[in-house]
Amino acid sequence: MEKNSRKDRKGRIGHGSSNPCLWMQAGIVGSKNCNNFYDCITCKYDLGMQKKVERGKQVSWQDAMRRKPGLERICRHSLTNRVESRQCAYDYNCSKCDFDQCFEDFWTTKTKATPFDIQQVKGFAVPMGYYFHKGHTWAKIESGGYVRIGFDDFALKLLGEADSFDLPLMGKELHKDMIGWGLKKKKNTADILSPVDGVIVEVNSKMRQSPELANREPYSEGWLFMVRTPDIKKAAKKLIADTESLEWMSDEVGRLEGMIEEVAGPLATDGGFLQQDIYGNLPDLGWNNLTKAFLGTRR
Repeated sequence: MEKNSRKDRKGRIGHGSSNPCLWMQAGIVGSKNCNNFYDCITCKYDLGMQKKVERGKQVSWQDAMRRKPGLERICRHSLTNRVESRQCAYDYNCSKCDFDQCFEDFWTTKTKATPFDIQQVKGFAVPMGYYFHKGHTWAKIESGGYVRIGFDDFALKLLGEADSFDLPLMGKELHKDMIGWGLKKKKNTADILSPVDGVIVEVNSKMRQSPELANREPYSEGWLFMVRTPDIKKAAKKLIADTESLEWMSDEVGRLEGMIEEVAGPLATDGGFLQQDIYGNLPDLGWNNLTKAFLGTRR
């Protein structure tokens, strides 16, 4: 066994990685993390390995797993730490597996996002592991190349609780930096830019019935819809992530503070107006001014 490898009590090969590559878990290569969000179809590394298999220069990860003792033949989603230990019942013919199809097409799209670490920037929540767009939407990359999308805490507190979201229908194609959906509050409406290119594969039906969920749980139950994007790595590179998102959010709050002081004077030491429904408390900020400044759109 390789120096960096170990077997846990369930028989899984472990390398101390939270996102291990299938080829590593099958014991074919040494330490290798997945860097394509488990979207194997578009992964250049996986494609290169499959070509070696076709030329007879490499055993496939599926065949490597088939050679293991029965109890070690676990599902590929267990190998990659995405589900609890589960035996493979289809001899690694994943295309014939009902669970595999359910996991990729149903379970991933319908479960909520769950932030593991949320930082606070002057009263605004910023989850780590999420990506942000300059128009104050967030993108959470799920397994298999799916992207969950929502409206961030800053924008929701800025505009206040929405009366409704005008969400796109399943099958609609979105284009990055173009208007993708809208928000309505009393007589005001706001257009919202899409953070990624892709096709809508799931819409959070709860948001149509209870739009207040977005303000209560913006990064979990309040997600808006799921997108399948053609190039997940390219999409991620064009967004703001982790420590950069904290710096960006701090700059955005600074801009907002400047706008508030222009219409209301110096802020109190406790943040003053930077609470829920900033526009509702300070309508002199102007709805169009706020949507143009922070969402990049206006009506």
